[in-house]
Amino acid sequence: MIPDTVFVKLGGSLITDKRREATPRRRVLRRLAADLRSALDQRPEMRIVLGHGSGSFGHWEANRYGTRQGVHSPAQWHGFAQVAAAAAQLDRLVVDTFLEAGVPVLSLQPSASALAQDGVPHSWDDTNLRLALEHGLIPLIFGDVAFDTRRGGTILSTESLFVYLAQKLHPQRILLLGNAPGVLDEWHRVIPRITPAGYPKIDRFLRGSCCTDVTGGMADKVAQMVHLVERIPSLRVWILTGHEENVLRTSLLEPERTPGTCICGDEP
Repeated sequence: MIPDTVFVKLGGSLITDKRREATPRRRVLRRLAADLRSALDQRPEMRIVLGHGSGSFGHWEANRYGTRQGVHSPAQWHGFAQVAAAAAQLDRLVVDTFLEAGVPVLSLQPSASALAQDGVPHSWDDTNLRLALEHGLIPLIFGDVAFDTRRGGTILSTESLFVYLAQKLHPQRILLLGNAPGVLDEWHRVIPRITPAGYPKIDRFLRGSCCTDVTGGMADKVAQMVHLVERIPSLRVWILTGHEENVLRTSLLEPERTPGTCICGDEP
């Protein structure tokens, strides 16, 4: 186990305006980069794997071509390349913003090495990612296209990539920052805690994103994380808003003050 490892995802709905194609929220990105830099200044030994969604970049292109469902025809393969380019365009913006803030991110494009099987990660060489962590860098991954042994090609969400990596790196925490303050119940109140045992009771409140999202939105996010904590009972996953000042810094440095919804294993 790598000690004190935290996975952080910046949701596509947080860092882009998903209602408008290829529209980044630059001010939000700069604030999050400053938050992360501040946390690292206080705890430089902390190891972070950073990820981000594709937002109004990759999701719009993927929706045009139906890439998530499979890639077979020449037109679909052309779309596959277009989706990859859109996702990489946003990633370049994220890299530049964090480097400018003094955060040593190293982008590791998933499509270059990850292979999917029926829409989920099947194999992925994480050697470079581990080396980046060992040398004090912050590996940066993102939702991306992937070749698929059954579908030809597909889209892998950042959450699905985190699920795959978590079973190898065993992080203590995963922070999923988005627009919502957490997982909401039928009265739009934040559900403070979700466990595998309690999950069936709240599943009916969940729904996909209201905007263009080819990877399932909140419902899929929660389902994946519930299944993950079943496999790694010591793991804690938080779904929280990224719009509050200093929320990322506070969540990294003071886990007990992390707002939002905590997804964790069942108590004995």
